[in-house]
Amino acid sequence: MKIKIVYPVYNDWEALKLLVTKTESIFKDKNVQLSYLAVDDCSSLPFLASDFKEFNLNVIHLISNQGHQRAIAIGLSYLADNNDSDVVIVMDSDGEDQPEHILDLIEKSKSAPDKIIFAQRKKRTESLAFKLFYLVYKFIFKFLTGNVITFGNYSLVPASKIKKLANVSEIWNNYPGGVIRSKLPFDSVPLDRGVRLAGKSKMNFTSLILHGMSAISVFLDFTAVRILIFASVMVSFSVVGAAIALYLKFVMHQATPGWASNLVMGFFIVFIQGFFIALFILFMVLSSRRYNSFIPYFGYNKFIDFVE
Repeated sequence: MKIKIVYPVYNDWEALKLLVTKTESIFKDKNVQLSYLAVDDCSSLPFLASDFKEFNLNVIHLISNQGHQRAIAIGLSYLADNNDSDVVIVMDSDGEDQPEHILDLIEKSKSAPDKIIFAQRKKRTESLAFKLFYLVYKFIFKFLTGNVITFGNYSLVPASKIKKLANVSEIWNNYPGGVIRSKLPFDSVPLDRGVRLAGKSKMNFTSLILHGMSAISVFLDFTAVRILIFASVMVSFSVVGAAIALYLKFVMHQATPGWASNLVMGFFIVFIQGFFIALFILFMVLSSRRYNSFIPYFGYNKFIDFVE
């Protein structure tokens, strides 16, 4: 079996070397042929080819920093034109995606050879605060999109699905969300997350918020519909509430002085908020439909500086 492993990399060359070395040791007695593709997301630290001379590693150097999700999309698009492997593994370069789990992904893939197989996280090693915010993110994602996301980038992609995946516009903003949205068949296998091999994690609260927003943006139309429903409920509630208050004051004569006017004013504020939320979402969706979606496969070349 020929396995190609794709890593988005930003200044994690030390961790990447340890990760590739560990991967080679795991597969040294297996009947596999390993090769690696690192997508250098315009790192400020230089890539030293001499550190990786014993490995079958190619490096795509990007001309500007695009973020790890777009780096993955560029790597997959490049492989759509330059792939000689049977399966492609997408994983982070810091070591938190444990290379021994590639065997679990391959084993799962044997029963579903046409599916993309993700590593579903059972146990995370981040701080308690990070885990808490991650749970909040998953809840908001479910509430706004109607989908459940329990996995990240770590995945196995059959060679037959690479070009199809590279033509999914949504992977440009979020790779796992794009796979869900693409309707391509996928499955997952529960696996624990490891620890970083070197350096410090670049994922913080701000990064998590941005990552969550990019995932939700993949389902913009679904999210917009749910927010419109919520805004409609706000408007309806305010109209009904104001009508009840006026009925109690002028028909039943049961309202105390000033009570009805304050209540009607409050419902009016809710009405205005719901109305403008609905209007904003409507214009945002209509505006987004004016532009053609970016397809990574047809535009990835302009982000590549050179391949080493």
